[in-house]
Amino acid sequence: MAKADGFFFEKMDNIISSVGKVQTQSFESKETLILESGDQLESLEIVFETYGNLNSERTNAILVCHALSGSHHSAGYYEDPDERKGWWDSLIGPGKAIDTNKYFIVSPNNLGGCHGTTGPTSIDPKTQEIYGPDFPMVTVSDWVNCQALLADHLGIKVWHSVIGGSLGGMQALNWSITYPDRIRKAVVIAAAPKLSAQNIAFNEVARQAIITDSDYQNGYYLKAGKSPKRGLRLARMVGHITYLSDEAMRDKFGRELKEDKLNFGYGAEFEVESYLRYQGDVFSENFDANTYLLMTKLLDYFDPADKSDGSLVKAFEPIKSQVLVVSFTSDWRFSPDRSKEISDALLEANKNVSYLEIESTHGHDSFLFSEDRYVRAIKAFLGSGQ
Repeated sequence: MAKADGFFFEKMDNIISSVGKVQTQSFESKETLILESGDQLESLEIVFETYGNLNSERTNAILVCHALSGSHHSAGYYEDPDERKGWWDSLIGPGKAIDTNKYFIVSPNNLGGCHGTTGPTSIDPKTQEIYGPDFPMVTVSDWVNCQALLADHLGIKVWHSVIGGSLGGMQALNWSITYPDRIRKAVVIAAAPKLSAQNIAFNEVARQAIITDSDYQNGYYLKAGKSPKRGLRLARMVGHITYLSDEAMRDKFGRELKEDKLNFGYGAEFEVESYLRYQGDVFSENFDANTYLLMTKLLDYFDPADKSDGSLVKAFEPIKSQVLVVSFTSDWRFSPDRSKEISDALLEANKNVSYLEIESTHGHDSFLFSEDRYVRAIKAFLGSGQ
């Protein structure tokens, strides 16, 4: 009975600390958006969620930016509290790192996404057909410009903070460069100033897995009533390996077998094989292949120094916001050295920067977990100087 009571109260605590049941919202812009590539979109729809309340001065708004495979659903739940919680539910909510008792959080799905915002699965108003591979290439700068349109729609002139992990952190950095007067604080977590050759290589392997799938149909798979699930499944498996640390995989799986003996075949005999196959299967059912191609290429293209003669220090000159840079010891996809490149360049540019390296065993995925020191650092940074 004690166990049942304990489980009940633990479950109730999780619900109370959650933002609770949430609803998806949308904003349609009729303003022509000129993309960095030179292409343009005459209209677009942005899907987003909000948590907490916007104060009368509209000064407590925080923009949460998602990573490559994320979405606008970053906190709370839709129907069942035990199913499909937001991807950052551990950090967003009453009393949590991003405290909805204090702040109004805006969480959009980015341009080119497959969760409602205009992207490859949307209808092209010019042709009245699905964009598919004809959707234009977008960049982090295009994402930030779309988020600025959303901020205008919501009447938010200045963000209290822009925050994100991985590709989300790159957006926070881009915000501080592009719109220095519209952001007070940037939180750049588990990010890098640009991708290494190794990271670009991982992305290319993932893209090739999709493109060479016979069901890819040159990107027109939806018109053909098909889906390159095999390629998308492999792409996710490759990506997922890079998100975990060796220690995390060893602790979680080791060399454990699904059965007590070797079967001497090519089935999923080890627990880690079964796990990766499951992750790939789920992802291939819920994510669009053209969106995955688009977002990995966008990640490859990110390089703010490229527009400043290769100088990161020069690229950071416009920044006026406070910046918190956070890295994790076991993250080998975007190692602490990459975060130090950002913080060192900010220091050289005489910017207000704080750097924190967190001990963690979760690898690149560490930014998703609510470890105590990490939570306290974000809370303190967001609350400082108010």
